[in-house]
Amino acid sequence: MIGWLNGFLLLAIQPFSHSTVQPVFQNNIRIAWRNLFKNKVTGFINVAGLAIGMAVTLMIGLWLRDELTFNQNHQHYDRLAQVYIHQVFNDLKGTTRAISLPVGPGLRDNFGSDFEQVTMASWNFSHLLSIGEKKLNQLGMYVEPAFPEMLTLEMISGNRGQALRDQSSILLNRSTAEALFGSTDVVGQTLKMDTEFDLRVSGVFEDLPHNSSLRNASFFLPWAHYVANNEWVQRNADEWGNHSFQCFVQLAKGADFASVNAKIAGMEAEHSQEGEPELFLFPMSKWHLYSRFDEGVNVGGRIQYVRLFGIIGVFVLLLACINFMNLSTARSEKRAREVGVRKTIGSQRSQLIGQFLSESLLVTFLALILSIALVQISLGAFNNLADKAIAIPWGNPVFWGLVFGFAFITGLLAGSYPAFYLSSFDTLKVLKGTFRAGRKASVPRQVLVTIQFTVSVALIIGTIVVFQQIDHARNRPVGYDREGIISIPISPELVDKLETFRNETLATGVAEEVAYSNAPVTAIYSNQIGFDWKGKDPNTQPLFSITSCSWEYGKTIGWEVVQGRDFDRALKIDSSAMIINEAAYDLIGVGDIVGKTIRQGDVEDGTFLPEDTYTVVGVVKNMIMESPWEPIRPAMYMMRPTWSNYLLVRFRPGQPVQDGIAAVENIYQALSPSSPFEFDFVDDKYSQKFRSEERIGKLARVFAILAIFISCLGLFGLSTYVAEQRTKEIGIRKVLGASVTNLWAMQSKGFVMLVLLSCLIAAPLAWYYLDSWLNSYDYRVDLSWTVFVVAAILALVVTLLTVSYQSIRAALANPVDSLRNE
Repeated sequence: MIGWLNGFLLLAIQPFSHSTVQPVFQNNIRIAWRNLFKNKVTGFINVAGLAIGMAVTLMIGLWLRDELTFNQNHQHYDRLAQVYIHQVFNDLKGTTRAISLPVGPGLRDNFGSDFEQVTMASWNFSHLLSIGEKKLNQLGMYVEPAFPEMLTLEMISGNRGQALRDQSSILLNRSTAEALFGSTDVVGQTLKMDTEFDLRVSGVFEDLPHNSSLRNASFFLPWAHYVANNEWVQRNADEWGNHSFQCFVQLAKGADFASVNAKIAGMEAEHSQEGEPELFLFPMSKWHLYSRFDEGVNVGGRIQYVRLFGIIGVFVLLLACINFMNLSTARSEKRAREVGVRKTIGSQRSQLIGQFLSESLLVTFLALILSIALVQISLGAFNNLADKAIAIPWGNPVFWGLVFGFAFITGLLAGSYPAFYLSSFDTLKVLKGTFRAGRKASVPRQVLVTIQFTVSVALIIGTIVVFQQIDHARNRPVGYDREGIISIPISPELVDKLETFRNETLATGVAEEVAYSNAPVTAIYSNQIGFDWKGKDPNTQPLFSITSCSWEYGKTIGWEVVQGRDFDRALKIDSSAMIINEAAYDLIGVGDIVGKTIRQGDVEDGTFLPEDTYTVVGVVKNMIMESPWEPIRPAMYMMRPTWSNYLLVRFRPGQPVQDGIAAVENIYQALSPSSPFEFDFVDDKYSQKFRSEERIGKLARVFAILAIFISCLGLFGLSTYVAEQRTKEIGIRKVLGASVTNLWAMQSKGFVMLVLLSCLIAAPLAWYYLDSWLNSYDYRVDLSWTVFVVAAILALVVTLLTVSYQSIRAALANPVDSLRNE
């Protein structure tokens, strides 16, 4: 193996064979190679530590590249934006991308010179696509014809500028085309959507990359088809108060976001004063990393994680470099004679520095090769953990230039201090044998070890707090029983058969209750204003989250009624009944709300239709239906069974889940034979609300473990060296009666003190940054001193385990072996 590596090394330096620097360079490399194998433990620790550190940094670098290049596959990336709106409701300023339908035409008509394109769009809905027996539920959007051109979709077949001009056309991505037709050459082929619309394929585009905000859109449909087949869309053509749509724009060349935002800000306010609406353009460049708003101010988003992991990558690499520095300077006395001899025969200090830097660069480039192998091996697991599709760009010369430049700088960083330190030794003292590194020589090593464990302890604290925050929100009372419930999207065929489905499912005995609603339990699909009641302040316009449901909704999800009663199918009055949550009760503030009337309609002219008048029959505990990290919003549950989009089935306790699902599937397929049976467990959907934080926590845990491992590698090397240096001292102490425990404590004390100092430094730093991070959540855990104690104990235990092997080994050694030459 060593012979093979030597051959590889000679091959690597062959290009320098005709250079005047070849003899010096080749000699330096050969000496460095010999030293590496002469000190196998130190060499292994240096190569392994640097390899792991560089692998982590490379992995983080690839992750950062993926994050920072989000959406940059779109050619007009820097001029694309989505229209957002600020509105004030319930004394809070909220920001959303849901806008009203007249916004698109209004921008085109009034500010046309500022835009190259303006397109309206629906949300990314699931639709059933089928060809004969092949059926596929995929997400897709209704968009205006200019949208594919705005996104500069990479077309495999068809013309993106003309693809959505025909009302009966559909534009598919590669994956969907291949799944349905087995080919991408399908322009002109026909498929059926939602079992009722025949659509002609007008084009196929390449799947959008994983780091695109629109990657989940598997197909695009003509906006004209959306309008023609949805009466409610037609009714809202001039309705400024219904924010149920999206609008995307492409700025004209030369226009800038700030000036256009100033122009369009008050456009909706001219037509509707509800909520003090303020329009603005949110650039595509900020969609992914700066998506969080608080009281109308952009306060960042994932960019905080980008910065965090960037810092972690730098520090993990620094930890590996510190190992090299420490071990190189720790062995200074052993290399002092080499330095003295070389200076005596004429070596300049610059030559010695070159020699030691050559050793560092050799170790670094060996570590680089190993790190690339580690990254390639780990990418699958890393992508699964981070929800990414990252790959090493093997054919990208810029990437390799950065990698080798990064390795070269790492080599210089790791080797600079040892090079200047070792080359500074006094020749006479070295050759006389009077040179000693002295106590002060260990101070830089102690400082570097302290830095290592400060970073490691801070990462441990951060990891613990992240998981505490996740558990804190996960254990928050949700207000309903989410166990044993499945949510099933209602197919077009099933719309008129909901009661049949309910009755047949209950008849099987597998279900305790069945209900239906306009949204799954874990989401709110509608937020509305325009409600009025006796005693309401006319100057306020509260916003309520709306759930339209059937009579058994509350029994199915297990909500808790705190005032009044639940819906009752047997009571005719409940056809116009309403139940509110505690947050809505507090906002309305009229005392005993049960039996009171709440109306919805045009409050300004005082007209209300009978179907817009509701009687409050009960109040239920607040339920977490959206983000578990934020306060629960005022909510209303209305008896509107015909507005339903989802079925909810609660299985009987003790009922085998698979048997229950099979029974429900049989009934579903009998009533809706053209649609595939799909469902979600409500508890699984709720768990998905924590996925982003869980990924961050798991990544932080991995990096913390690797940081500790790298630090412990260096600590192991230092403890080995210290044990070697104190061999005779240990022998003498043992002869004089010192016990193994005393000797172990003597050798471990110094390292323990350094780790304790690291804990004292890490604690306030971690507290400051973690408290700032937690403040971004409305529902947060309080930082506890126990976290810092646990992190300190863990660091101490790991330290003692690392240094104890060499300490105990030295303490158990026969003193005769160490003292026989004295």
